[in-house]
Amino acid sequence: MLFPTTDFAIFFAVVYTVQWLLAPYAGPWKAFLVLASYFFYAWWDWRFIFLLAASTFIAWSGGRLIHAAEGTRRRATLWVTLGLLLGLLAWFKYFGFVAVNLDNLTHALGLGRPIPLLVVTLPVGISFFTFMAISYVVDIYRGVLRPARGIDVTVFLSFFPHLVAGPIVRGTELLPQIRRRRDPENVHYVEASWLIMAGLAKKVVLSSFLSTYVVDPVFADPHQHSALEVLFAVWGYAVQIYADFSGYTDIAIGLALLLGFRFPVNFRRPYTAVDLQDFWRRWHITLSFWLRDYLYIPLGGNRGTEWRISVNILVTMLLGGLWHGASWTFVFWGGYHGVGQILGRRRRAARVARGLPALPTGRWRVAWARFVTFQVVCLGWLFFRADTVGTAMAMLGRLVTGWGASPLVTPLAALAIASGIVSQYLPDGWLVRVQQLFADRRTVVQGALLGLVLLVITTLGPQGVAPFIYYRF
Repeated sequence: MLFPTTDFAIFFAVVYTVQWLLAPYAGPWKAFLVLASYFFYAWWDWRFIFLLAASTFIAWSGGRLIHAAEGTRRRATLWVTLGLLLGLLAWFKYFGFVAVNLDNLTHALGLGRPIPLLVVTLPVGISFFTFMAISYVVDIYRGVLRPARGIDVTVFLSFFPHLVAGPIVRGTELLPQIRRRRDPENVHYVEASWLIMAGLAKKVVLSSFLSTYVVDPVFADPHQHSALEVLFAVWGYAVQIYADFSGYTDIAIGLALLLGFRFPVNFRRPYTAVDLQDFWRRWHITLSFWLRDYLYIPLGGNRGTEWRISVNILVTMLLGGLWHGASWTFVFWGGYHGVGQILGRRRRAARVARGLPALPTGRWRVAWARFVTFQVVCLGWLFFRADTVGTAMAMLGRLVTGWGASPLVTPLAALAIASGIVSQYLPDGWLVRVQQLFADRRTVVQGALLGLVLLVITTLGPQGVAPFIYYRF
């Protein structure tokens, strides 16, 4: 069930009404949210609700056992719980990738093809609710979270706004809100409406336009396109994936606000970053912090020699790349960002050693750093988007040799790409003032403005709505 559809609008209208009617009654309210969220997830494939239920049971029971255990038994229980959760993720997401590569290896060595090649369907959103379950049990092990009731853990992991594409919300952030009594008088309706409208505009208009008219045609057959079209496709994909994913996040946060919940911010103007480390502080923030807290720091973090720290960074980013998909393009993308962060770290250290600021200062130096960082990020996006490493290399080749006509490079395409980048440089105060002007209008005027925005989105958007890019992760 996609957010920008009539089906979801009807679903949410029912959920919104019933959950506020049940808000004074904690038990029925939680049970209804679970039923609604499972119905939402079953819309894709009802069989996978059992996978969601299994992950929930493993996290809930594992958390209780970890809390009750002591000493080495406690640590062993943690590893068993994590093994079960990661085992489910590995089977559904990585079995095919590993099997195909082992099969190719054994065949190349003359050992035949002993590996069974099974087609395993990837459940939508499995990476997101698995990472949330892992954070829940690890936080209990670390003593920063106490085991929650089964119904609370079920609501936490299945809550439909974040279920299939994040943000990755932690138990310390969401469980207290689940336990708190709902109050419709404290709902931030204006902020929620604004986020939902912004998210729809990003997804339905900007992302869909760039995908349909620029990005998909070039990546499908780069040999048929000029260097300028390839360049526009790479820049266009950078804007497309930002508009698509941040658009989903805006809608998810807005929907949660209407139901009385607040999710963490997931994007903070990523294309204004001055280096790759800064980019990952701004892009998919909940995943970046998850990788930092549950992978990078346990590996050793910034402790040890410079070589050890570099290994920790590279391993974290390689696994972060593999988290996005079982493909060598994602492994390359993760390694690319890992190496980039290692080089950036050493460059900052060298600047400090010379008595200079770690990051560039001054308007022009900052502008140049942002420009270079954006191009570096775009090069990574080329591999992220390409179906194979061969396609990515073909596109790189066309950037050098693909001279000729460029019919896809239109003023409208250039405007779409520019608007997606320039919008991230708008001052915070501007958005706050616009929201305040909207909040100060009467209800009838607000409704008319929202209706006008929806009309524009419907008019400018293409027929049909493609799934959000991060649904497949």
